[in-house]
Amino acid sequence: TAGDARVLDTRTGEVLARYQFATAPTFVNDVVLTRDAAYVTDSNRPVLYRLPLGRGGALPPADGFTTIALTGAYEQVGTGVNLNGIATTPDGRALIVVQSNTGTLFRVDPVTGATTVVAVPGYTFTNGDGLLLLGRTLYVVQNSLNQIAVVTLNRAGTAGTVTGTITDPNFDVPTTVAKALGRLYLPNARFTTPPTPTTPYTAVAVRAR
Repeated sequence: TAGDARVLDTRTGEVLARYQFATAPTFVNDVVLTRDAAYVTDSNRPVLYRLPLGRGGALPPADGFTTIALTGAYEQVGTGVNLNGIATTPDGRALIVVQSNTGTLFRVDPVTGATTVVAVPGYTFTNGDGLLLLGRTLYVVQNSLNQIAVVTLNRAGTAGTVTGTITDPNFDVPTTVAKALGRLYLPNARFTTPPTPTTPYTAVAVRAR
């Protein structure tokens, strides 16, 4: 909600850079790295933020980001969480985002911000959150449903088919997903559990499909 992003040194925890994208109302949410930039979603605004990366991953200056307004099929709905997870298309030429409150996937031109709906017949990604692309398989975390939708995409990311879902009894509102050691790992946000200083939080490992 501070509207910013920070880059950390994973060895020391040092903050290497900070970028102030926006001021309230804003909810900077998720990020995907490509070869030449980082793209960030804002759940309260119909935009993406782009941080260009230099040679060897060199970081831009504090004001070196751009704001990409989304046009086309995407429409902001209400004041709740809209844009959430973000990934690249299998061919690497575009981006895919999920709109949590409508359950819709959109393909985004990273240069112009033009959007089209990703055609996934017969499925709505209700409570869609984190996205992870492995090959042509897109994993869509559906947080309050405690499941991951598994989608096979075409190379351009314009259409896909849901081939199954992944659930686990240890899911407690998982929000995002990463791959490590041959498995998918998801942190439990536990949004329905009032937080206290001693509330336990966990990550759950499941097999990829």
